[in-house]
Amino acid sequence: MQRNNELIPAYSIPYSDISTYQAQTDYSFAIAHFIDSQDVKQSSKALYSRTLAQYFNWIKKKGFSNALITRKEVIQYKEELLAAGYSPLTVGSYLTVVRKFYAFAEANKYYYNVAKEIKTPKKSQSFEKETLTTDESGRLNIYMKTNASQRDYAILNLIQNTGLRTIEVVRANIEDITIRNGKRILLIQGKGRDAKDQLVILTDTAYKPIADYLEQRPKAKNNEPLFICESNNNKGRRLTTRFISGLIKQGLKNIGLNDRRYTAHSLRHTVGTLIYEKTGRIDEVQKALRHSNPATSQIYARKAIETASIMNNPLELLDGLFIN
Repeated sequence: MQRNNELIPAYSIPYSDISTYQAQTDYSFAIAHFIDSQDVKQSSKALYSRTLAQYFNWIKKKGFSNALITRKEVIQYKEELLAAGYSPLTVGSYLTVVRKFYAFAEANKYYYNVAKEIKTPKKSQSFEKETLTTDESGRLNIYMKTNASQRDYAILNLIQNTGLRTIEVVRANIEDITIRNGKRILLIQGKGRDAKDQLVILTDTAYKPIADYLEQRPKAKNNEPLFICESNNNKGRRLTTRFISGLIKQGLKNIGLNDRRYTAHSLRHTVGTLIYEKTGRIDEVQKALRHSNPATSQIYARKAIETASIMNNPLELLDGLFIN
């Protein structure tokens, strides 16, 4: 049978044992086999599992058969994700996992690789996350200090003063705050790292709200998370990145920055941009935000230059020129 974009049943692939039949009739078996075969961190395996569960749930809701999926349906899945408002970056990450799964599935004669060479959506070349002005940052800080709990304000203030990622805040334990060379620091397990081999300086401004929050936890042990859940159902557990992102997003909305470009990551972008504005040096941005690639730091320079250009727009010289 010649392969094309038309309907090609996976059952036409000869199977030699019961596991192949089970994988074709039960996608959860195929997913489990795929996950077990991946040489990645446990957190990545969990992400793969969630991503594929979402994909197969979509197939189920559409009334499609797992064994009869073609390239056409995978493209439809991509297009519906984009139409639903998912960013090209997010959709691209979902498709990467789907492509990996189908390559694995074909190698094991579960399904044809119908996702082969499905294109990843192009990412916008523009700077997607908006930065805050110093005035906006100040208003956000005051709003959270006045209206949020000590924990939530401490989180916001920490990110504003260090540019930490939400995952880095989540991973922090109380014992990660220590003194080194006479300075208070927070040990960081950075993005894509397995150990807490990075650090940020905790100035008095960054640390005091944390100290105030920890005073409310007099029995807390050093190996406990720095920030914990306060709800009855999850009390004492580590926070999630989703919670922190939602917390900051709500704060941004409440000061009038209700735009999808303003997110928790905007605070990190703000730190990088302000450092470049004050120093004019890419290496200082790279050091502060712990970028492995200086090209990433260059983004903040472009943003600062772009902002300065807009604020000094030569077209303003013409304002009122043609009015009698």
